[in-house]
Amino acid sequence: MNLTTPALLFPAISLLLLAYTNRFLVLAQLIRHLHSQHRDNLPDVVVRQIDNLRIRITLMRRMQTMGVSSFLLCALSMFLVFIDMIEIAQYIFGLSILLLVISLLLSLYEILISTKAIEIELEMVEQDLQKRL
Repeated sequence: MNLTTPALLFPAISLLLLAYTNRFLVLAQLIRHLHSQHRDNLPDVVVRQIDNLRIRITLMRRMQTMGVSSFLLCALSMFLVFIDMIEIAQYIFGLSILLLVISLLLSLYEILISTKAIEIELEMVEQDLQKRL
């Protein structure tokens, strides 16, 4: 293992964290929208949407924690290679990759949950249409 091995992971982790941040901002915007739209009256659909958002926020926090930890361990691995502690660097790099995989799996689960949120949103649209008819 040389210095370029963990360095290859740097851009991927950086882009992943950027994507997670964008998803978090979208969640925050959706929560603010729900709050402003339904301050006094919370229909069942909105309560279900809020529950879904809580789960997604928890997953997002864990995804970001795993991603940042992966990034830090990758940097530590590079430092260990730099000071010729190759064997320890390999273990640290392996742990970095494991945390990255966990982060990606959490991301996949959050994506699956987000489709459920879209289905709940569609229910709200259907309810509005039924009221108008």
